[in-house]
Amino acid sequence: MSSHPWVDFRAVKERVAMEAVLGLYGVDRLKRSGRGQLRGRCPIHQRGGQDAFHVSLAKSAFQCFYCQAHGNVLDFVAAMEKCSVRQAALKLQEHFGVSGPGRPAQSRERKLVPGKEGGNQPLGFVLRGVDSGHPYLTQRGIEPATAQAFGVGFFAGRGMMSGRVVIPIHDQRGRLVAYCGRSLDGTPPRYKLPAGFRKSLTLFNLHRAAACGEDGAVVVEGFFDCMKVHQAGFRCVVALMGTTLSEQQERWLLERFRRVVLLLDGDQAGRRGSAAIAARLAGQCSVKVLDLPAGEQPDRLSSEQIGQLLKQELKI
Repeated sequence: MSSHPWVDFRAVKERVAMEAVLGLYGVDRLKRSGRGQLRGRCPIHQRGGQDAFHVSLAKSAFQCFYCQAHGNVLDFVAAMEKCSVRQAALKLQEHFGVSGPGRPAQSRERKLVPGKEGGNQPLGFVLRGVDSGHPYLTQRGIEPATAQAFGVGFFAGRGMMSGRVVIPIHDQRGRLVAYCGRSLDGTPPRYKLPAGFRKSLTLFNLHRAAACGEDGAVVVEGFFDCMKVHQAGFRCVVALMGTTLSEQQERWLLERFRRVVLLLDGDQAGRRGSAAIAARLAGQCSVKVLDLPAGEQPDRLSSEQIGQLLKQELKI
């Protein structure tokens, strides 16, 4: 049997939207130029004027008329990461939890057996000298106590996370399995994760949320959304690290909570993600979708605003 990870190129291209991939790399300054059309500065080479880079959301395709880069979501990731199309497919497959119909049944079954996923092994080290009082966190509205509770802070040491705000990621048992590094100025990749880390096998903050002993949980997209909801007094909160819910993440939610409140971003990707997740969970638990205004997201809300949204839903 081949030791190479299975890649379903067709499933990735069909299920991962270009808009979601642009968001993954922090490409959020493109202008609408028609229905389903975006234009802006090329994020791949950072050259070519303000309208050289064109995106068709309907076709999930892009083209830069300056550097001639073009293609689908796989080609875009390959260009951004300077990697092969296969490596790009693996990154998207793992990040968005894609499992295609052609995937070997035996392999898929092994993936879903608790404790036998074969991914996200505990780290053998801890980053030292993390500054939880860095001004960037204050700018994002993260209080020092929250940053310390999550172990988040600026890392000035050596390695791939140097010069970034690092966010420790733990598995469901509370074991440290990865660090995510957030760039301070939005330089791509905006969020850097180690090679081989599988988002689909982790729910961020699940170990803390489960320890609260509550039957209702808030589900958000990102790390800072999670920290802001936690900071507002709602400690039973987890983050998908995206807009999709993998089968393993669904299993963990249903094992631990009877009620789920979806608080995803108020953009097109967030609304699509909320609708898809709500449809999957319907009939298995109580699920409520809270729609934020267009362009809004939880990490931009104050504690008071978050409280107004959630108190009635969670009866806290």
